[in-house]
Amino acid sequence: MKKIGILGAGTWAIALARMLANTNNEVIVWSAVESELNALRSTHTHPNLKGAVIPNSIAFTQKIEEACIGMDIIIFAVASVYVRNVAAKSAPFIKNGQIIVDVAKGIEENTLFTMSQIIRDEFKKHNSDRKIDIVALSGPTHAEEVALDLPTTIVSSCENIDAAKKVQDVFMNTCMRVYTNHDVMGVELCGALKNIIALAAGVSAGLGYGDNANAAIITRGLAEITRLGTAMGCDIQTFFGLAGIGDLIVTATSRHSRNNKAGYLIGKGLSPQEAIKEVGMVVEGINALPAAVILSEKYHVEMPLVLMADAVVNHGVKPIDAVNSLMTREKKPEKII
Repeated sequence: MKKIGILGAGTWAIALARMLANTNNEVIVWSAVESELNALRSTHTHPNLKGAVIPNSIAFTQKIEEACIGMDIIIFAVASVYVRNVAAKSAPFIKNGQIIVDVAKGIEENTLFTMSQIIRDEFKKHNSDRKIDIVALSGPTHAEEVALDLPTTIVSSCENIDAAKKVQDVFMNTCMRVYTNHDVMGVELCGALKNIIALAAGVSAGLGYGDNANAAIITRGLAEITRLGTAMGCDIQTFFGLAGIGDLIVTATSRHSRNNKAGYLIGKGLSPQEAIKEVGMVVEGINALPAAVILSEKYHVEMPLVLMADAVVNHGVKPIDAVNSLMTREKKPEKII
């Protein structure tokens, strides 16, 4: 049995908390929002995880130190825009040799840091000599299905492969199969950028386009992600694995996908702000767009789908005009990288 602290109380946090508690681990969940914790305690359910019951054994706290001190594993499960703040709050309570698992997906706009880089940056500000292992846990894993014990696969990625294997041991069970991977940057890039492609796929569906267009967006979207990742020194195999094509497929096709739904609503005529409000949860693809555009320029990588998604979301371009622009680009041979 392991002691596990989970920072965050959203759908992914609670789905993981439930799974880990049901495999005989001691789990405590932290949130800064008292009303959120009170609702979880009293109802033993999460409003966005239909049919899932939260075990009585899970503890809840508003004191972040209680979810950090003495834990074998600490999971960062907040939205990407909150990762830096939560890392700063938790930094004083992180011990030397701690294993951190990050399940947030995104890229910080001003630094271009991935989530694990943000966490490490904040921890170094508090204690530059402290050694920690940060594992990126990513893959095709909708919380709604994990919370119902449906078969799921995921990747545990860390430069220290022993740490990745420790996380693999803790998370692996009859419902979740965990693979290891050393390419942390590649895994995290996939996790952030697939949300943008899923957003584009949703826009396509909202415009009334069909399976042909969706398959094209997924395929060419993967090419864009792969080109950028290899330009940044990542392992090409990562992009054709669970964290890459696996996560991209599920996010670009599933009814559970916030990014797909937001894109669909934009394609139907809602503004990006109206779409976010309608979805009612964080749309990470929209958050990732500014950094993705900067990375495309920095590494001189052509990413037309990403740029058109940005044009629609952040620059007022009509979705139909973005499609026409993509379809009338200059003729080219098909290449992945």
